[in-house]
Amino acid sequence: MTNETNITLTLNGEKVSAKAEPRMLASDFIRDVLFMSGTHVGCEHGVCGACTIRFNGKTARSCLLFAAQLDGANVETVESLGTAIDMHRIQKAFRKHHALQCGFCTPGFLMTVSEILETLPLSTDDEIRDALSGNLCRCTGYEHIVRAVRELVDERDGVPA
Repeated sequence: MTNETNITLTLNGEKVSAKAEPRMLASDFIRDVLFMSGTHVGCEHGVCGACTIRFNGKTARSCLLFAAQLDGANVETVESLGTAIDMHRIQKAFRKHHALQCGFCTPGFLMTVSEILETLPLSTDDEIRDALSGNLCRCTGYEHIVRAVRELVDERDGVPA
């Protein structure tokens, strides 16, 4: 006998329903049940940021949430930003500045950047680094990521290129 519960949420702007066991993590639910494979699972302890989603407008580590907590929520994954053909401006900036290498951490960074551009002034590169400090990358050395975010902040603030 299974103890699954029905979960209904808005995922990337579309209402969806699926079943999950109460102990299933949101990261596993998003990837394995809802087939949003852009949400990566890294440390499973909320440290690396690879599984970052927007949960009711705020970034959250999906490995620290249960699937049942998503019931009734508005959830955005990296797939909400754009596609390879029609990229979001954040994705374009990351590509332009070579702000990715292996790409494993990239979805988490993109989701984090989507929030910090809306909520933080990010006046200095040190503020950008601080805002990104919850996301780990083993490949880039972060400089290219900071450059991409700097360009996005300047664009947002109307600073001429």
